[in-house]
Amino acid sequence: MADHLLEVRGLSVRFHTAQGVVNAVNDVSWHLDRGETLAILGESGSGKSVSSSAIMNLIDCPPGEIASGEILFEGRDLLRMSPEERRRLNGKRIAMIFQDPLSHLNPVYTVGWQIAETLTAHGRPGAEALARARDLVSRVGIPDPDAAMKKFPHQFSGGQRQRLMIAMALGLKPDILIADEPTTALDVTVQAEILTLLEELQAETGMGLVLITHDLGVVAEAADRAVVMEGGHIVESGTPHDLYHNARHPYTRKLIAAAPGRGDMRRPEDGAEPILSCRGLTKVYGAFTALDGVSFDLMRGETLAVVGESGSGKSTAAKLILRLEEATAGEARWHGEDLLAMTPKEMAKARRQIQMVFQDPTQSLNPRMSVFQIVSEPWVIHPGVVEKRRWRERVAELLEQVGLEAEHAQRYPHQFSGGQRQRIAIARALALEPELIICDEAVSALDVSIQAQVIALLGKLRDELGIAFMFIAHDLPVVRDFADRVLVMKGGQIMEQGPVRRIFEDPREGYTQRLLAAGLDPDPEVQRQRREARLKLSA
Repeated sequence: MADHLLEVRGLSVRFHTAQGVVNAVNDVSWHLDRGETLAILGESGSGKSVSSSAIMNLIDCPPGEIASGEILFEGRDLLRMSPEERRRLNGKRIAMIFQDPLSHLNPVYTVGWQIAETLTAHGRPGAEALARARDLVSRVGIPDPDAAMKKFPHQFSGGQRQRLMIAMALGLKPDILIADEPTTALDVTVQAEILTLLEELQAETGMGLVLITHDLGVVAEAADRAVVMEGGHIVESGTPHDLYHNARHPYTRKLIAAAPGRGDMRRPEDGAEPILSCRGLTKVYGAFTALDGVSFDLMRGETLAVVGESGSGKSTAAKLILRLEEATAGEARWHGEDLLAMTPKEMAKARRQIQMVFQDPTQSLNPRMSVFQIVSEPWVIHPGVVEKRRWRERVAELLEQVGLEAEHAQRYPHQFSGGQRQRIAIARALALEPELIICDEAVSALDVSIQAQVIALLGKLRDELGIAFMFIAHDLPVVRDFADRVLVMKGGQIMEQGPVRRIFEDPREGYTQRLLAAGLDPDPEVQRQRREARLKLSA
């Protein structure tokens, strides 16, 4: 009998690139027992996903190479098995769910067919596979499973797609499930639901669960043990309680220090004048009302956080203000002038004062343009802001202002990390010296330390330049640290709004209370109390 269900011993993985050899994983060892949840914690580039890809035989060799080590499943070394043996194990005995389900679900097949395919690929008859797929869709909490089986991936929300991926992975009742960032960028309530679902399924099947994450809150909520990775090495391991309260390695302490939700809460300034006043903002798509009579003010130099689950209307409100979509009714007065009634020429002028930073800089930055072209493009659209002879000098100033270097101007977006790309997007937004920047989930997918750096940067810009922020987010600890006032939305309506301290310490609406209870805290003791509060609210 093997000592452990899964054991990784001395694993090293390297990649051969044009720039030389990259040692992605270096002499890594850990184990997983049946019924246990092991978290692998670390930021982008730490090697956590590469080590799990080696388990699933998902590393392309070349350019990848497993230089050394063993991966023992029930005592047998996976690295010594034939490809046919690995294929028989993958999916049936060892399964994996990925961070972005939309990228891993086939857009041209129904979800029912795709779930059934995982079963037929391992010998289940077609009719039996479809019946089992229907049961799985129901088990993971998708409403009306018969109708859901006939739908395509794009017809589901992000949380529902993740549930479908879980259904697909669990179809053959695997002994091990590897979950690679399964809750990143999901709403706090959906995140809590996904983690609870995994826990319930684990209790039913006794499977071992490997959770790959950069979120200390996920570790506190779900893990029995955790290993911390940095630069391809394991630097520390232990229980969530030990890691949080008795961290020994500087990298672990850095992650804990960077976790949001620990700073002093800000107080809105009395007597500040509104620069944006929205009244009765409404958006109707056919029979669906996405935004229903929303009214709020945004003051000069203030951060107004807009929180709520997917579909609450947060992003719709931002799009209406910027006239990226046309409102059905209402008004949005910018310095007294209604943005919704402006001519295209007037709106173009107003857009110089209102800029936006989107969630995914990979999608919002043109890959064919250099950083210099990206940052200077607003001056082409709005001539006269900066003299052309000063463009290179000004681009260098903006890049340094957001923590980059002047020589970065000649590079292209793919040559930067996610956090650096978001800084480039912020530099572009600053190029026109705006009064208001709308941030739509601008830090939700970033590593915790990079997220802390970007939030600190935005706070510095707010204090030094007097810029106001409309900060759309689902990450409540970040909102707690950064916002002056909070607006809570659900179903296209405002549930409540007020100063950040009042919303977090004395929420008046049950929906707000549920949102706060669903948030994850890096301290296991605090997280245990939140879980108990969440169970009481749902009872």
